[in-house]
Amino acid sequence: MPDRPAPSVVIAAAWMAGALVFFTLMAVASREMSHSMGTFQIVFIRYGLSLLMLAPFVLRNGWSGVRTGNLKVQILRNLSSYIGGLGWFYAIGVLPLAFVLAVEFTAPVWVAILAVWWLGERLTAARIVALALGLAGILVILRPGFEAVSWAMLASVVGAIGFAGSHVGAKKLAGVDRPILVVFYMALLQVPMGAIPAILTWQPITGYAWGWAVVLALAATLGHLFLNRAFQRADATVVVPMDFLRVPLIAVIAWAAYEEAIDAWVMLGAFFIFAGNYFMIRRERAAPGSDRDRS
Repeated sequence: MPDRPAPSVVIAAAWMAGALVFFTLMAVASREMSHSMGTFQIVFIRYGLSLLMLAPFVLRNGWSGVRTGNLKVQILRNLSSYIGGLGWFYAIGVLPLAFVLAVEFTAPVWVAILAVWWLGERLTAARIVALALGLAGILVILRPGFEAVSWAMLASVVGAIGFAGSHVGAKKLAGVDRPILVVFYMALLQVPMGAIPAILTWQPITGYAWGWAVVLALAATLGHLFLNRAFQRADATVVVPMDFLRVPLIAVIAWAAYEEAIDAWVMLGAFFIFAGNYFMIRRERAAPGSDRDRS
């Protein structure tokens, strides 16, 4: 009789199932909003609503309770996140959804590179392998020379790199600011960053678009919450493969809702990216001095 999965893994899978639903809703909401407004406006509304959702946190703690321990890193992190958001939201409105999500999963590869510069970490053999497979995956998806590489495709790559910078910044803030503070400053700083370009490109918002805007803000907040809960219950080698299910899931939804063809090249490229990430995680978790060894 096969061994039953550990209870913590089952619970992690349940949290990840919720995260998959919310992250998928986030992509669909972004696509629906792109029909009636531009990228600057979408990003501004997304973080503006998040700031409103976090207002009770400020009221409960007061401004002295939300003071950051490293404002410079917060600003740099959120500048990178804002640029990444612009690339991601623009690409979502133009490109097939599965394409954008596949490229998004190269973020851990860019994190490994940026961490060398920003955090002084080593570029290990495992990270070099992940980088090679990640870049191979991007080349398979973009197919330069066989397919015309558009600005939207490049924007999706910029989005992944921008999110990677945000992840590295969050890692640098670990132990300095509480996780809720990191989320709060993401909204607090990106609202003024995006205010002027959003106002200059503002389009009237219909009730339909406002509905999707609320879905976007809620899905983004809850998706990250559920993802963090999954990581608390199980190792990254368990959670990451579950997270990668977003690519085939969104491909099926995009096929059903938007008649987007399921591109075999995108799936193949996503597999290369997944393989690189998974290899890097397994090697680094097994290395001496890893979190597993210290526990």
